[in-house]
Amino acid sequence: MTTLITHSGLLTGRSLLALRRQPVFLAITLVQPVIWLLLFGELFRSVVQIPGFGWGGETYLEFLTPGVVMMTALFSSGWAGTTYIEDMDRGVMDRLLSSPVRRGALMSGPLVYQALTTLLQTLIILGIAVLAGARFAGGLAGVGVTLLAAALLAVVFAAVSNAVALLVRQQEALIGVSQFLTLPLQFLSAAFMDLSLAPGWLQAVARYNPVNWAVLASRDALGPAPDWTMVWGRMGALAVAAVALAWVATRAFRRYQASA
Repeated sequence: MTTLITHSGLLTGRSLLALRRQPVFLAITLVQPVIWLLLFGELFRSVVQIPGFGWGGETYLEFLTPGVVMMTALFSSGWAGTTYIEDMDRGVMDRLLSSPVRRGALMSGPLVYQALTTLLQTLIILGIAVLAGARFAGGLAGVGVTLLAAALLAVVFAAVSNAVALLVRQQEALIGVSQFLTLPLQFLSAAFMDLSLAPGWLQAVARYNPVNWAVLASRDALGPAPDWTMVWGRMGALAVAAVALAWVATRAFRRYQASA
């Protein structure tokens, strides 16, 4: 266990060093979310007045912010596997797999890095929302739940992205799979609209959507009257999904080595 933690820390540090050398990547990943937050927050500010809209807060900006946070986590983590493909193309992956580095660390290191960058992105988005006028009654507890939900969601989809990268070993294929998953999952959730106003089939699908779990947990925790049973139930589901998919993604190393 000590070896696994040490190797994971070293691989996380490797990724953080790369981000330090190219911090513009973090800024680029925030451009679209900020546009969505500020533009959609104003464009659809009146939707909270629709009869049946079940938001207990005051403004649509407050309703939208958790959705934009999770959208950022989803989109950023969907590209996580590109690092693996770059390592494959440069021969780094084969050298790592032939070294004493633990397979679990090869997966957990990048996943921890993805979670850390997602935490930073989430704090920036929440700060921008507050500057734009949002006020979150849930306070620090709500912010903490939002950070944890975003990090878990990032781990879930970074694990999927890494597994796909190990299986397909092509940048174009990974991009195609990422686009195929991220946009539908985003809109099959309560990120932008109260699902009580959505068709019944969409509500049924959303119940099994990790993006929806994260959005609802964050929004409820940030709201004026959190239902903590619901919040921690969805957080638990996210944690189980994160652990399960990280394990599955780690198993994909065997498939990669067998086909290399």
